[in-house]
Amino acid sequence: MVTETGARVLVVDDEPAIRRYLRASLGAHGYELFEAATGQEALAAVPAARPDVVILDLGLPDLDGVDVTRSLREWTAVPIVILSVRDRESDKVGALDAGADDYITQPVGAGELLARLRVPLRRSNRPENAAVFTAGDLSVDFSRRQVEVSGEPVQLTPTEYDLLKILVRHTDRVLTHRQIIREVWGGCSYEDEMHLLRVNISNLRRKLEPDPARPRHVVTEPGIGYRLRSTQL
Repeated sequence: MVTETGARVLVVDDEPAIRRYLRASLGAHGYELFEAATGQEALAAVPAARPDVVILDLGLPDLDGVDVTRSLREWTAVPIVILSVRDRESDKVGALDAGADDYITQPVGAGELLARLRVPLRRSNRPENAAVFTAGDLSVDFSRRQVEVSGEPVQLTPTEYDLLKILVRHTDRVLTHRQIIREVWGGCSYEDEMHLLRVNISNLRRKLEPDPARPRHVVTEPGIGYRLRSTQL
C-alpha cells in the first residue's frame, strides 16, 4: 500500500526552477522524486521509475502534455496530475478527457499541491471491487444495488444508478461532461445528452443531498464536469 511518505513522484517539466521547487516541497514531506524535462523522457521514465503519481506540465518542448497523457493512458492507470500555467477551460477539459486525474493551475502553494496529490494516492489504495462504498452519510452497496442516505434507502432510476456508479468508481476525480455521457449514454447527440446529464445530476442531488443547492457529495467543476467527494467539507 502506498503512503504519502515514500510515494514515488515523476515530475515532468522543462523548467528547472519548477523542478527545484517541487523537489524541495515534496521531498520535505517524504516523497521520492524522479524528473523528466520532455514528453519523450516522461514516456520512458514511467515504466522505468514506476511512479505512484505523475505531475505533468502541458507546455513541453517536444510533445504537448495532453498527448503524453493520451499515450500513457494506452497502457497505464498511473494517476496523472496536470500542473500548468494554462488556465483556459478548453485546456482543462482536453487534459481531463485525455485521462488526467486532476488539473492544477500555477501558481499553487505547497499546501494545496500536497492535498491534491493525496487524493489520487488514496484512490490508488482503495480495493478495486469493494462491494460497499461509503462517504459521509452516503452508502452504496453494489452487490445489492442498494443506495442509502443516513441509513434510509433511496430509490434511484436505472440511469441515476448508472450515473452514481460511474462517479463512485472515479471518486475524487474530475469527470468531464463528455466522459460521463460516453459511459452512460454512449454518445449520439452531445447537446441532447448534456441536457439529460444535467437533469439526472439534479435528480440525483435531490435524492442524495440534504441541501441540493449546496451539494456535499456530487459537486460541480464549472464548465468541466462533476466530481464525487469521498470526504465531506
